[in-house]
Amino acid sequence: LAESGVAHLVLTSRRGTAAPGVDELVAELTGLGARVTVAACDVADRDAVAGVLAGIPADVPLTGVVHTAGVLDDGTLDALTPERFGAVLAAKVSGLVHLDELTRDCELDFFAVFSSLAGAVGSAGQGNYAAANAFLDAWAERRGDAGLPGVSVAWGPWAQDGMATGQAVTERLRRSGVSAMDPRVAVRALAHAVGQDQPSLVVADIDWSVFAPVFAGTRPSPLMRDLPEATVAAPEVEPTDHGAALREKLAAVPVSRRRRMLLDLVRTRAAVILGYGDIDEVAPERAFRDLGFDSLTSVQYRNLLQHETGLNLPATLVFDNPTPAALTAYLGRALLPDEAERDGAGHGEAGRAEQVAAEIDRLEAGLVRLTPSESERADIAARLQGLLARFAATHATRPDDALVGASADEVLDLIQKEFGGPA
Repeated sequence: LAESGVAHLVLTSRRGTAAPGVDELVAELTGLGARVTVAACDVADRDAVAGVLAGIPADVPLTGVVHTAGVLDDGTLDALTPERFGAVLAAKVSGLVHLDELTRDCELDFFAVFSSLAGAVGSAGQGNYAAANAFLDAWAERRGDAGLPGVSVAWGPWAQDGMATGQAVTERLRRSGVSAMDPRVAVRALAHAVGQDQPSLVVADIDWSVFAPVFAGTRPSPLMRDLPEATVAAPEVEPTDHGAALREKLAAVPVSRRRRMLLDLVRTRAAVILGYGDIDEVAPERAFRDLGFDSLTSVQYRNLLQHETGLNLPATLVFDNPTPAALTAYLGRALLPDEAERDGAGHGEAGRAEQVAAEIDRLEAGLVRLTPSESERADIAARLQGLLARFAATHATRPDDALVGASADEVLDLIQKEFGGPA
């Protein structure tokens, strides 16, 4: 605004002239030729806003408003009290209502408000913030219907400054496919938006190949139906009972392979939520917290698995079952309760085979994390080969299948034939 020749800028914040960096900002704007007034004002206080507006000199009347105030108080929905909603809505919603009502008699050229991507598409843990910003978007539509200038820009995160510059927040957004924008690019987009006849729009730097599968992975997404990049990344499918489909798949394979199938599902979906390129980065025995899960991504992960399994899963899923292996066991009991009951009673070959398969998974996870010396590696390999030979000898289907003294390759071939898959 200063660069474009605006004569007078009134900057408000709750701390006014005591806000960090205000002196440098005023010097920069004054150097560009603008007259600058800094006022302490909480926009949630209607009288304070009216006082600031009344103090604007008649020779430089108000011609435009930019409302950027915002407060965060994130938490899962069951933890968001009316007071926590009120604090977030006060800055965004009450401030906007006051500015709108108190400037109706002004001849404004523009009225721009800063909304958020959270209000446009939702954001786990930000129910209160999403609601506040959705109000801003709806307000802009109503103001446009009244023939008044107004635009609501739902922003993705800005780099350098703003409410999403903390390392943890930045990393979580990056994993979901949303990158921080260069502020200079964002300001150019704002100038473009003010000049358009569109009351609300979204401006964000989104990698659809990452964002779309996570966002639309639990349901068809009419919201993104008209975005070619998003529909290519996550093609829409008709709603289906994924839980029943998963049970059918599990029932169609041998008991010894069911746990592996579930474990692959658990690890694959975790890799999607965390933005990992390879399932191998999600080790079965590694804690979800160490993998990078926080309270928000845990909720997203729960939602994804709930859709895949058809189960009613708790929000505390990854905290109650802290590793992929533990979560796999939990899902197995929920999806196949009859089989789990047999396992618990110790009845049936199928139950015992499943228990052995779980032990093998734990052994595999331990071996992957090892960095043994050459002699230790040779000793481990010899013991595993001996174990396989004894297993083959004990469970031979024909007398000549007892591979006493057989080579490791011969033992592995037999195991593969016995179980119908890679040894």
